[in-house]
Amino acid sequence: MKDLVQKLVDHITLEKIDINIFRGNSQAVSSTRVFGGQVLAQALHAVSNTVEPNRTIHSMHAYFILPGNTADKITYIVDRVRDGGSFTTRRVRAIQYGKDIFVMAASFQKEQPGLDHQIDMPNIPFPDDLVTDQELATKMGDFISDKFKEMIRVRPIEFKPVEMPDIFTPIKSSPQQHVWLRAKGKLSDDPRIHQQVLAYASDYNLLTTAMRPHEVTLKDLQLASLDHAMWFHRSFRADDWLLYALESPSTSNSRGFTRGNVFNQEGQLVATVVQEGLIRKIK
Repeated sequence: MKDLVQKLVDHITLEKIDINIFRGNSQAVSSTRVFGGQVLAQALHAVSNTVEPNRTIHSMHAYFILPGNTADKITYIVDRVRDGGSFTTRRVRAIQYGKDIFVMAASFQKEQPGLDHQIDMPNIPFPDDLVTDQELATKMGDFISDKFKEMIRVRPIEFKPVEMPDIFTPIKSSPQQHVWLRAKGKLSDDPRIHQQVLAYASDYNLLTTAMRPHEVTLKDLQLASLDHAMWFHRSFRADDWLLYALESPSTSNSRGFTRGNVFNQEGQLVATVVQEGLIRKIK
């Protein structure tokens, strides 16, 4: 498990080519297309390395433009937009074969005192009372493929779904789900590593939430992330259990709109995620 997490950290960590230019490797997750969470995490690593350590990411807004190819490296070019008194703004482009495949804007802030409130964490079972996705896959036996089971086994993030997943059976349910997640091993104390790992993990489970009311399975649909935004509210550890409370307010015109709130086990809201993705029926 520890080796999987170290591989993830190494995978997110980019090679510095020049003062604002970085390069990263790609890794296949479920296809030859680059996993969206990988590009989010690597882009966040790139911009974070152009910002003073006393400034913390508070928001990032990204668009997925073209599918990346896992066979080749990705180049990240950072634009240092502004270094202000309290906030720092950056833009980054991810490039393959001379074309932008992804763009992101990010904002960092010095820690400052101020007003503080949040919504309550949902009243749902805690992770000790649930089984992991890997244990669920084993229980499902021949119902799911060995390839899918292996993908779960080597995934550096483990999940404990609160509601039984229904992505393989056409069951109609509410457009909501709750999933506990964490890295499968200990991370360093560097808060930027935890932010990057959460950015990586945040691309899971969003579009499957938008599927839930429609009695469809993964085999019926073409899914792809279109845009992704994250706000980081409070400090957290990505190697401790975090609750991802997801909902899909709307799906229309072959696009699913989803959002998720991330809480730690103490009930603190640590991050919020919003994504719109392609959900197109395969004819």
